[in-house]
Amino acid sequence: MYSIKIALSLLLRIIDSLILIRVLLSFFPTLQSSRISYFIYQMTEPILAPCRAILDRLGLGMGMLDFSPILAFLLLRLIQTMLYAL
Repeated sequence: MYSIKIALSLLLRIIDSLILIRVLLSFFPTLQSSRISYFIYQMTEPILAPCRAILDRLGLGMGMLDFSPILAFLLLRLIQTMLYAL
């Protein structure tokens, strides 16, 4: 059970880091066409798309600003906290 917790914790940290990198890449449009950024977008979109949908349903889709990474960070932290409590 302990090794599963560690593996899930590591996975959540990796996802967290990839989302942060994706946010930083959004400030550099010339880097968005690279293979690495394509990989990062493919890995993070399954997490950010539902967050974006939740924000849209709540009426918080703010046009040009995408707050889905913030919601994703909060949800990942919540999952990590619940994981540590087990």
